[in-house]
Amino acid sequence: MKVREITAAIENFAPLSLQESYDNSGLIVGRYDDEVERVLLAVDVTDEVIAEALDEGCDMIITHHPIIFHPLKRFNSASYVERAVEQAIRHGLVLYACHTNLDSTVGGLSWRVAQMLSLEGVRVMQPTNDAGAGFGVVGELSSPKATEAFLQQVMQTLGVKVIRHSDIVKSEVRRIAICTGAGGSLIDDALASDADLYLTADLRYNDFMRHENRLILCDIGHFESEFCAIDILFDILSKNFCNFAARKSVHSRNPINYTVRE
Repeated sequence: MKVREITAAIENFAPLSLQESYDNSGLIVGRYDDEVERVLLAVDVTDEVIAEALDEGCDMIITHHPIIFHPLKRFNSASYVERAVEQAIRHGLVLYACHTNLDSTVGGLSWRVAQMLSLEGVRVMQPTNDAGAGFGVVGELSSPKATEAFLQQVMQTLGVKVIRHSDIVKSEVRRIAICTGAGGSLIDDALASDADLYLTADLRYNDFMRHENRLILCDIGHFESEFCAIDILFDILSKNFCNFAARKSVHSRNPINYTVRE
């Protein structure tokens, strides 16, 4: 199968036109006419993911985060970015990323997390100019749930080890706002939606003071909130190519580690 066939299926679901101006989604290494037999799906391109692709006979890696955000001035293996690009070119690996376009498309990451948490009536929180698309979603639980119990559900469902959160100003929650990845810029949108709790990541110290006793702010971790990108990409490929080999990376891991006090 050619690269262009694979990317067309992905971009039919998450058009590149939806990506933010700072982003670098799309084909990063390789050519659209290159032949592909096996794809590896991951959150990031890392040394471990490159090695896994080579070991498993994959000739294309599709990730959520682009390996290149800024121009590279040299290739001397000084960073994991340079090493990854070098290895990809040397071994004929195709690298493709589906980032903010997968964040904002209908059915994207925030939508998937809402589905995993069984939210109903899900709608976009910060619409863009594209019909139905936007960042973040809001939905409701079928019935109010004790806040602590809901946080435990989030941790179990998403594989979260720890949740940083603001004061628990509500003993029960029902309306939940979600923005996967760095969602500090959508706090005001979450407040405007009258959500009881906002799930996101990469919140700053001062962000936790912006809830105004109206909202519980929860930072579940960037990687944890976006790990579902692998499943979304797998579903796209499985739906469009019945006999095509796609593998979920077992070495796509969180670069952030946690030490728990004994």
